[in-house]
Order: sequence, then C-alpha cells, then structure tokens
Amino acid sequence: MFIVNSYPLAVLFCFITMMCWGSWGNTQKLASKEWRYELFYWDYVIGMVLFSLLISFTMGSIGSEGRHFIDDLGQASLRNIGSVILGGVIFNASNILLSASTSIAGMAVAFPLGVGLSLVLGTIINYIGAPKGDPLILFMGVALIVVAVICNGVASSKVQREGADPHASRKGILLALLAGVLMSFFYRFVAAAMDLDNFAAPAAGKLTPYSAIFIFTVGVLVSNLLFNSLAMRYPFAGERVSYREYFKGKAKTHLVGVLGGAIWCLGTAFSYIASGKAGAAISYALGQGAPMIAAIWGVFIWKEFKGAGKGVYALLAVMFLLFIAGLGFIIASGN
Repeated sequence: MFIVNSYPLAVLFCFITMMCWGSWGNTQKLASKEWRYELFYWDYVIGMVLFSLLISFTMGSIGSEGRHFIDDLGQASLRNIGSVILGGVIFNASNILLSASTSIAGMAVAFPLGVGLSLVLGTIINYIGAPKGDPLILFMGVALIVVAVICNGVASSKVQREGADPHASRKGILLALLAGVLMSFFYRFVAAAMDLDNFAAPAAGKLTPYSAIFIFTVGVLVSNLLFNSLAMRYPFAGERVSYREYFKGKAKTHLVGVLGGAIWCLGTAFSYIASGKAGAAISYALGQGAPMIAAIWGVFIWKEFKGAGKGVYALLAVMFLLFIAGLGFIIASGN
C-alpha cells in the first residue's frame, strides 16, 4: 500500500484534506437548487462508500510496504472494526446536523461554528489519545485559527440578509454547535484502531488507513438508514420528504451528491494516511481549517459578501492572516 514517509508530504496530504473538507459543502449548495439536503445526503453517503473502495483497491493495494487492503480487512480484530464503525456513526450524526444547519442558517454560519468548535475539542481529544508534536506550538496555532473563525462568523453576521427568521437562525446555530461537539469525537475512534506508529508493519489486528476509511464509510451508510430516515420523516425545517422523491431525482442532481461524498472521502482518506507521520492531532487540526476554505468559496466564488462595508472586508482580511499564521504554527509543531 502507499505510505507517507516524510513530514512535508504528510503536511501536503493534510492541506488536501483541508481543501476537500472545506469544499464538499459547495455540492450541497448546488443540489439545494433542485431538492432538499436530506435527499442530497443519500447520494453524498453513496459517494463516500464508492470512493473508499476506489482508493482502497488502488493506493491501498499497491507497493510492497504494509498490508494490502483485502489482507488487512481479513486480519482486523472485531474490537478495532467496532471502533471505526462507531467513529462513522458519530460522524454521520454530526454531519447530518451540520447539513441541516447549513440548509437553515447558511454555509457561512454553519461551517465556522460547527467545524470551528470541533477543531478545538477534536485537537485536544486526539492529542490526549496520541500525543505527537509540540503541544504549546500546536495549540497556539489552533488558538489563532479559532480567532480567525470568530472573525469569519462576525463578518458573516454583518451581511445576514434582511428579513431572515430569527427563530430559524437560532435553530441553525444550535444545530451547528451540537454538530461541532459530536464531530470532535469521531476521529479519535478511528485513530485508536490504527497502528499510527508503524503503517509499514502494523500490529496484528490493527487497521491501515485504507481498511479504516472503508469500514468507516460502511458505518456511515448503515447508520444513515436510521438517522437520515428520521430526518426525512421528522425534518428540522420544512415538510416531510419521501424516498419516492429521491428516486424521481435527475441523474445530474444525484451525481452532484455523489461528487460531494467523493470529495469528502478523498480528504478523510488522506488525513488518515498522513496521521502516521504527522500524528492524529496535527492531521485533524490541519484538516479542520476547512471553514477558511469554505469562506474563500463564499467570498470569491459565491459572492456572499458582495456589497458589504469596509469593516466586513477588514474582518475578512484579518481572518485570512490569522488563518495562515495558525496553519504555520500547526505545521511547525510537528518538526
């Protein structure tokens, strides 16, 4: 299987993770023109599973180092499989809440709040579970990114559209906060099932990143039968939606959702692959710089801040500077 053997390459993989985690939300934004997020989410999960198989049978099945994907699956212990599945279930619950928040309060509000909170809590949890890197420098970087996220949130609040329902906004914020707390835990359960110290010759029963990402997506898919079915029947906003509506969807709309899942899965797989060299805390923290990538999409592509005052653009400039500085600290913490 393909293994990252240098820290600079691990950092590059983490940057790709950040790009993917901060970009998949665009597919939900595109699909929302056609149908509800609950329907989009089925294609999103299908995309995750399909891409996990693709990367496992390619990158996870080449080379002479480590165990190939099928061999690794066959020797995995039930305890480690269960840990990764639990991580998938926790992630799915949090991501459905984040998707609901995005549909109610918008991408510019949901991502900074939900992912920003998960960045702080998740980095702490993953560092305690697998300490790697200089904690002072690491958490200084996290602190800078948190301030950047706050700047983004303040800027977003200043351009909220007039006439917005305050009750809906509060619901969206609450869902984003709850999503952030849940999301902070999923990565630790996956990392605990992998031999982070030696992907080339992992301990018996432990998983490699490729088997882990596949099992993880299976956990997401199975739990989605319950979670998303409930969300469809008892939606956070709007009327109920049915499976009949899903099967009436256009092929193009389905493909947008599948693409979103594939983008997210690529980022997550690269994060798992990088964690062996960079450590779980650094891999997670760099990946969760995603709100800033989402902000870049919002500012330059979707023009969400068009017509905003100078004060808003000053906040955005400070946000990007703090974000870059924070990333620098996180990267330096692993040297």
